[in-house]
Amino acid sequence: MHSSAVFLIEFGAIILGLGLLGRFAGRFRFSPIPLYLLAGLAFGEGGLLPLGTSEEFVAIGAEIGVILLLLMLGLEYTASDLVSNLKTQYPAGLVDAALNALPGAAMALLLGWGPVAAVVLAGVTWISSSGVIAKVMGDLGRLGNRETPVILSILVLEDLAMAVYLPIITALLAGVSLAAGSLTLAIALGVAGLVLFLAVRFGRHISRFVSSDDPEKLLLVVLGLTLLVAGIAQQLQVSAAVGAFLVGIALSGEVAEGAHSLLSPLRDLFAAVFFVFFGLHTDPASIPPVILPALALAVVTTGTKIATGYWAARRAGISAKGRWRAGGTLVARGEFSIVIAGLAVTAGIEPALGPLATAYVLVLVIAGPLTARYTEPVATWLTGRRSRAAVVERIGGVDRETLPEALEAVDDGTAGRT
Repeated sequence: MHSSAVFLIEFGAIILGLGLLGRFAGRFRFSPIPLYLLAGLAFGEGGLLPLGTSEEFVAIGAEIGVILLLLMLGLEYTASDLVSNLKTQYPAGLVDAALNALPGAAMALLLGWGPVAAVVLAGVTWISSSGVIAKVMGDLGRLGNRETPVILSILVLEDLAMAVYLPIITALLAGVSLAAGSLTLAIALGVAGLVLFLAVRFGRHISRFVSSDDPEKLLLVVLGLTLLVAGIAQQLQVSAAVGAFLVGIALSGEVAEGAHSLLSPLRDLFAAVFFVFFGLHTDPASIPPVILPALALAVVTTGTKIATGYWAARRAGISAKGRWRAGGTLVARGEFSIVIAGLAVTAGIEPALGPLATAYVLVLVIAGPLTARYTEPVATWLTGRRSRAAVVERIGGVDRETLPEALEAVDDGTAGRT
């Protein structure tokens, strides 16, 4: 009875605290994710007030949070949209892998950790956080923006790549035979391909099966189906997030709209729990010794992610502002990076890899919502200053009477026509 009371007090305090932090963030119009993470640090191991009895429930809630975030992201698009975007954006996936995996591999080799650790750290720096980015886009009201399908395509390519990468890294860390590793990889690819095929081919039938005029029944069926598919996918060595995303893709029309409105409050609750859980498992004392290499890696890969998003959006014909928004939105790392680093720590590959990955992800999961919001206005401001400076430098070739019009054209983005 006593432990039950303590659990209710702890979990109630967490939810109340999250609500107050969310209101504070909303008052100043920025994402509450960094505040949720800092709250997790304060209540985790080595923090100000470590939790006890509610930690296991928070862990389960965090996993549900990631699943719901990806389900809601999938509900925004149809299966045909997904296939079309993947066909057109696969070069962006290759650029993304090259620009963002190589810095992690290089850092591991510079630190003398060896090739296996290099492959692990490459994955940590490569994969953006679908959960964080989905939350940020929702908070900023950008789900309907033109650059969002480009961002989504890159995230989906990364998540699907994890179906290949995770079995490979697991085999490397375990030192299993090539045959065993190949079998695990084949199963993972087969399951991911099967779920995608069912979503594309039978999406209408699935929607009809799920459809209900009763909100209670619709909520239970959609949530149950999502958790079931996510669990089966994870059991078969495929990410639960990928399974949840594909369930969202399979649902369309009125079913998708109804499920979106019903599940939004649950998503917000469990997503907040996920970010707190991430902070709970970060010991503040482990961060200072690795903060410098983590910061250096964060700075480099922030630039490479922004470049990736900018290039992909430009290739898709998005305007300059949308390109910067796409790049800034992709910066955050999170759940996959921690999973990858956790595999290496469990295998005992390199003791310092875990703290470095944690510090790196913590920096970027806090910086990610900020870059998503401010990359575009900062880039626009800097570009405008350079354009105005160029006009002033050419003042000798411009009639003084027309100079104000020329500068106004720069501010309006029409300088090339002036």
